[in-house]
Amino acid sequence: VQLQASGGGLVQAGGSLRLSCAAAGRTFSGYTIAWFRQAPGKEREFVSRIRWSGASTYYTDSVKGRFTISRDNAKNTVYLQMNSLKPEDTAVYYCAADTYYSGTALYGYNYWGQGTLVTVSS
Repeated sequence: VQLQASGGGLVQAGGSLRLSCAAAGRTFSGYTIAWFRQAPGKEREFVSRIRWSGASTYYTDSVKGRFTISRDNAKNTVYLQMNSLKPEDTAVYYCAADTYYSGTALYGYNYWGQGTLVTVSS
């Protein structure tokens, strides 16, 4: 499956952005979708994931209560609503997908989008 991440941009601290991850070429059916991010000079890290049904979501501690992941399977799109953004949220955000894996490790996801840059100014 080909993934296209979009929605990044420049926002002030305390602001909001909504990222989208769309499937191109095929349906998201059966896939767990995850968001990762990579800040300058740092390793890529897990942010959140949502299973196919949408009933199960998981967040890294640093974004709990601020970020919300959701999916619209009819549109083959997963969203990451990011509120109360902080400068430390600045990173390139990537969406990833897999049919078998739903954990937090990068190696578990076989399909990756190209990334979208989020910059939070203080």
